[in-house]
Amino acid sequence: MLKQELTITIYTENNIGLLNRIATMFSRRRINIESLNVAASEVEGIHRFTIVIIETEEVIKKLSLQIEKQVEVLKSFYHPNEEIVWQEQALYKVAGSAAKRAEAEKLLREYGARRITGTDDNYTVFETTGTPKTTNALVKVLEPLGLTEFVKSARIAIIKSSNAFCQKLKQFESRHPKEESDNNKVPGVENNVFTLNNRSAL
Repeated sequence: MLKQELTITIYTENNIGLLNRIATMFSRRRINIESLNVAASEVEGIHRFTIVIIETEEVIKKLSLQIEKQVEVLKSFYHPNEEIVWQEQALYKVAGSAAKRAEAEKLLREYGARRITGTDDNYTVFETTGTPKTTNALVKVLEPLGLTEFVKSARIAIIKSSNAFCQKLKQFESRHPKEESDNNKVPGVENNVFTLNNRSAL
């Protein structure tokens, strides 16, 4: 089975030390994390991990089940790129003359970028969102115009076919042990039954 870029989405309680334990599960299997984002979800007290890796589906299926065995983990999904909508944010710092920075801004508009700093005399910061192919291409465009710094965020992603898993969480006044799913790559949560471990309410 060939390796491919996969995005893992994990819903968890917000507990100290969980990030380290999840990262260790990847490192023990010698799986490199290409991108990692952790942020609050739309449900209070529930966080969402978005992890990008390059691996076979068979390996990640087993790993997802192992991740779900963590007490604080509610559910783990994985999807190839064609099954998600995803973006990265990038910032570009351009220094030099006002004319150079104006030329940079004109070029960046063609890529949907925008200026996010004021009229500083020494530099201008621009922001855009897109795929790595787009954000990295802008580096080459801006280098001749005085690019001095470039930084981008981790991936954020939404599952195309998901029926709002967090809405399911709101309905789970569960008092039953968490059940393992036979297949973590799901077309929509409406076809799966999930319960929380040792929680009477969210």
